[in-house]
Amino acid sequence: MRVVSLVPSLTEAVAVTVPGVLVGATDWCSHPADLDVTRIGGTKNPAVDRIVGLAPDLVIANEEENREPDLTALRAAGLRVLVTEVRDVPQAFRELSRVLDACGGPLRPDWLARAEEAWAEPPPADRRTAVVPIWRRPWMVLGRDTFAGDVLARLGVDHLHAGHPERYPRIPVAELRAAAPDLVVLPDEPYRFTADDGPEAFPDVPCALVSGRHLTWYGPSLAEAPQALGEALRAARR
Repeated sequence: MRVVSLVPSLTEAVAVTVPGVLVGATDWCSHPADLDVTRIGGTKNPAVDRIVGLAPDLVIANEEENREPDLTALRAAGLRVLVTEVRDVPQAFRELSRVLDACGGPLRPDWLARAEEAWAEPPPADRRTAVVPIWRRPWMVLGRDTFAGDVLARLGVDHLHAGHPERYPRIPVAELRAAAPDLVVLPDEPYRFTADDGPEAFPDVPCALVSGRHLTWYGPSLAEAPQALGEALRAARR
């Protein structure tokens, strides 16, 4: 198999499960750290001609992270494109098995089995509300029907814009503060929120700085995400 991945989460999953099959990945595919493949541009602007030149048997993509015109161009060039859709944790497990099977790997490698076990615990009864910015200038937050929103819900955090008609709405920061959340969850990607960049906008609300990889990636990081995120969320109490 020769596989090109347009999704950082899937890149990591395939690389650690079926070593050697990846021949290309995006510039944003940072895991595994020693991944040595041809870089083909970003998730939103991949170099289609470079991908075609790699002659992959399969290109793996995601309906949210990648643009349909790029996927259409790859198909028009005669390439097989597998497009995933991930809106919650159970769907992530199903899609990961589908991708790994298509790449010639096992349906349920050890890391995936550990991840499924880690997420088998029922959600805690003690609930908190949150706003979850993913960008600033302008401020954007998690809205409806997102994988990260489902991850947080399973950890006892209900984000206040889950019913918004948009998946990633732009909300003025004054409106975010007026929503009076119990906490603000600030991931380090796609916008890199830090202790000095983000919490100052919410001076009277506890802020949880969390790993974007644990919050938004669906791959081997899922096995450690409940513990890593849980610790960060517990630390952000009044």
